[in-house]
Amino acid sequence: MSWNPILDPDVPIGDAVDAIETVIVPRSRDLGGFEVRRALPAPKRQMVGPFIFFDQMGPAEFLSGQGIDVRPHPHIGLATVTYLHKGAIHHRDSLGTDSWIEPGDVNLMTAGHGITHSERMDGPGREKTRSLFGIQSWIALPEDREDDPAAFTHAAAADLPLLEGEGKQVRLILGSAYGETAPVQTPSEMFYLDASLEVGASIPLPDNHEDRGVYVLDGSVTVGGQTFDAGRMMVFRPGDRLSLKAGDAGARIMLLGGATLNGPRHIWWNFVASSRDKIDAAKEAWRAGDWAHGRFQLPVGDTDEFIPLPER
Repeated sequence: MSWNPILDPDVPIGDAVDAIETVIVPRSRDLGGFEVRRALPAPKRQMVGPFIFFDQMGPAEFLSGQGIDVRPHPHIGLATVTYLHKGAIHHRDSLGTDSWIEPGDVNLMTAGHGITHSERMDGPGREKTRSLFGIQSWIALPEDREDDPAAFTHAAAADLPLLEGEGKQVRLILGSAYGETAPVQTPSEMFYLDASLEVGASIPLPDNHEDRGVYVLDGSVTVGGQTFDAGRMMVFRPGDRLSLKAGDAGARIMLLGGATLNGPRHIWWNFVASSRDKIDAAKEAWRAGDWAHGRFQLPVGDTDEFIPLPER
């Protein structure tokens, strides 16, 4: 049986409870002219389905010669999803992947037992003023897949299901929803959607998933008699049939969720695992820095620097 912190036989259901189980206000952090808003993990919610990390990046404008330069760093026990609305990021990893992430594309990097990657805004475009706006999320892996070999999959925006009509445009990024399935294979059952709603347009929550959440990127939505502006994540009770309605300026929202895992996860730096021992082993492997024979290798084509293990 899957683990869900809000399923409790002693609490009321149906009309006796609010439609919204939790509202999350992201924590903001200024990274030197570049703001990141983190919605997950939150004090009252570590995960929504398998989604354990959810960051809004920007919107930001970078002057000529500026941009993101995330040096090589490791991951275990998770899959990363970077989904952009504006801008482009250069991804390199220790599998030899050399890929640009562009708006509407999906890059799913499964760390498994261990992978190293870098994320940069480099290349000829660095000489121009550039924008960046998007979401970076982590998916915690099922316990029996935490030690799988690392993998990387890319799908172009044109290959993703796009549903249009009744004042809404909905792109299915990962998983299954509304009778469609995205082409990228996922480590567990989930859904991840990018929806643009015109003024007054409504969208139902997928009702075939256990855990469901919505993050408001732009505009506002009304659900359960309450209105939520940009920068809010709502998490809903399983099984409730609900719809969201866009406000007077329309809305851009991300819908996410899926099957819950068998229990909470430990998070330390860039590592996610079902046990502390797995994280301790990864820490020692990164600290050792044996790039030629050890557990971690540096990304192909980006080996001149790396982020040291934090001393905490």
